[in-house]
Amino acid sequence: MTALVIGGAGYIGSHMVRWLTEHGEPCVVLDNLSTGHPEAVDVPLVRCDLRDAGALRDALIQIRPSIVFHFAALALVGESVRQPLAYYENNFLGTLNLVKAMHAAGTRRLVFSSTCAVYGVPSSDVIDEAHARNPINPYGASKLACENLLEDCARAGDLSVVALRYFNAAGAHSSGELGESHEPETHLIPSALRAVLGQAKKLTVFGQDYPTPDGTCIRDYIHVEDLAQAHGAAMHWLRDHDGWQAINLGTELGTSVIQVLRRVSEIAGRVVPHVLSERRHGDPPKLVASAAKAREILGWIPAHDLGSIVQSAWRWHQAPRY
Repeated sequence: MTALVIGGAGYIGSHMVRWLTEHGEPCVVLDNLSTGHPEAVDVPLVRCDLRDAGALRDALIQIRPSIVFHFAALALVGESVRQPLAYYENNFLGTLNLVKAMHAAGTRRLVFSSTCAVYGVPSSDVIDEAHARNPINPYGASKLACENLLEDCARAGDLSVVALRYFNAAGAHSSGELGESHEPETHLIPSALRAVLGQAKKLTVFGQDYPTPDGTCIRDYIHVEDLAQAHGAAMHWLRDHDGWQAINLGTELGTSVIQVLRRVSEIAGRVVPHVLSERRHGDPPKLVASAAKAREILGWIPAHDLGSIVQSAWRWHQAPRY
């Protein structure tokens, strides 16, 4: 009953590996290490690229996993606009190759990392899974293409899939041994903490004239350990069910950029150095998840609030292990 974690050397994937090992679930990591960190992996690691269909097929036939967790993707919105071919090749073609390799290995269960970027600009304050999917950048579009592929395969009876649409993943492992280490860093909380520590330039706040209480964007921040817990719940659901499910992962709580900076300042004991700038094209004023389906299908309720997220990230960034 081995689980295969694709992208398990990355930020969220490494937390999933830790969750699996802590819950007695044997697992193997497959990663091309283009952005991942081997230091984050303490289980067997197979170095392989999803774009190499032959090597991927051979790896899955050898491992013969009972379930696959697919975290590997290019995920920078701005970069996707400049390099759309790279995003479709890595994200969509890589997923297509993975499905073929799973078929060859006789593996039918998949938990797929999707994103709220498949929704595009929301038409409601709180987004549920019935919301129209109209991505506004190649990253979101490549993820939607993957969802369509996987849903079609599930409806044909070839796979059973849970696609988890993340909102804003944040935080670090409670042990202090795992955390965010991206280059470049584009996420708000680690960027703010790095600015506080003098490890990066002043943080840029994009937009102060949104129709929100303080004029800055509102987002739904979710602790990475809560994400790992949700993936574990999806694994258990797939052991008893067939078919396709697309499920949001969020807290149903919106926090503005200014509110995040205030919380970072409170926990770090220092003001976050920042500058104000114009809006970025395509940034919606508010992105907040409805988590009703996650509660209903997975029995999942996030355990961490924003303070816990920032505190864990602050601990990590003061002494990162890699």
